Amino acid sequence: MTALLRTDTANPATYLWTSPLLWMLAAGSVISHIATVVLHLPQAVGGALLASFLTLFGLLHGAATYGWRGILFFLVVCLGVSNAFENLSILTGFPFGWYHYSDALGPKLFLVPLLIGPAYFGVGYLSWTLARAILGDKDGSLAGLLSFATPAIASFIMVSWDLTIDPMASTINGSWVWHTGGSYFGVPVSNFLGWYLTVYVFFQCFALYARRRIATDTKVSGYWATSLFAYTSIIIAPILGLLFGADSISITDAAGHPWQTQDIRSVAALVGLFTTLPFWLLAVFKTQEAGLSSQPR
Repeated sequence: MTALLRTDTANPATYLWTSPLLWMLAAGSVISHIATVVLHLPQAVGGALLASFLTLFGLLHGAATYGWRGILFFLVVCLGVSNAFENLSILTGFPFGWYHYSDALGPKLFLVPLLIGPAYFGVGYLSWTLARAILGDKDGSLAGLLSFATPAIASFIMVSWDLTIDPMASTINGSWVWHTGGSYFGVPVSNFLGWYLTVYVFFQCFALYARRRIATDTKVSGYWATSLFAYTSIIIAPILGLLFGADSISITDAAGHPWQTQDIRSVAALVGLFTTLPFWLLAVFKTQEAGLSSQPR
């Protein structure tokens, strides 16, 4: 039997350039996030940089695990499900709540900016990889309970990211607008429940697809380290936002509720320290404890 949809048949020469390129893309994601916050780049520019680096990283790293057809299936189902749910919620209020996107993030696919899909995929793939590390999935085969546990844990990791970005992106930056506001600094609780549902659906779809196939036996140096490094861009962003944010002012959400911008930044940094950082630390400790090498076995 062949590995999951392999196209390079484990050619050692392939791995000579894969690892350096993964490190470059991971570094690019971290640097772009730092530059966006510190230099106060326009939202569309900063979002495009981060989404590009993480999307390319996810495709290359995912191909090393599931083969190109496998990771392209992940990409397609992620983009399709996320865009469908986003448009559905804008039109009906389900599952996230009532909102609309402004023009700050650039061109749209239907009612959703084009940048949103790659962001789902890039951070989604990192969340998936962290969940695999935490659960001790060494080769991506999704055997037994892993085919259900991995989507469940990965979805929690994804929602923890949204907890750190949504109040700043919506209430402060106005990238999207919640029509009736919400208790979490202008964001409704339904948004986070909707996020979990949305990402769980595409994670579970991929898990059911991938579990029927044999995982790829790669020889990529830094396989786990590169993904853990790339995820640090998610951890540091709210902290940098607190340190380099503009002076605190009072702003009002769409429901007329006033908020202090510095309070929003402070809570985003605090939530990140106790959600995204612990997930990352768990993944780091588990890979070390299990003695995982630089590549899946």
